[in-house]
Amino acid sequence: MADMANQTKLRRAEKIVPPNVLKKKVGSGGFDKKKIEKAQELIEHNEIDFTPVALDLLEELNGIIQDINSGKLEGERAIEKLFFPAMQLRAQGGMFQYPLVSKICDVLINFMETVQAPDSDVMEIVSAHHRTLLAVLSKDMKGKNFSGGAGGDLCKALSDACNRYYKKHTETEKA
Repeated sequence: MADMANQTKLRRAEKIVPPNVLKKKVGSGGFDKKKIEKAQELIEHNEIDFTPVALDLLEELNGIIQDINSGKLEGERAIEKLFFPAMQLRAQGGMFQYPLVSKICDVLINFMETVQAPDSDVMEIVSAHHRTLLAVLSKDMKGKNFSGGAGGDLCKALSDACNRYYKKHTETEKA
């Protein structure tokens, strides 16, 4: 059976690792344990509202989806454009206590790394991810307890849709 884990990556979502300016300033020898604990505390209890940032990224994703569906954006360039908002949401979701957003975007990014072109089936799956992310934000599904339950069910449903795509397209290629 075709599934996402066994798909060949046709491209890689590029991670750019910036120079570690902080390490250059601090030097070697590590950090003071109390400062690390304070930084962790700030990350875990930040008061920044991620929703407007995420909604802007989802609006950008929706615009790209519309451009692809209308034919304004095609092929590899279309897939490249889809990566940016998805990768931003994946990276920022965990930092702002929305790990489910990160998990959903991880499924989307892994899927986009394997597809040949943004055909109608691919775009249907991308749109399903978009709708799911909107629902997660509107229901304020944040916190660390979304690996199972409703969050786990959402991720599984999206992964299952990707796997159905692979199965359909594997069978089509064999015919």
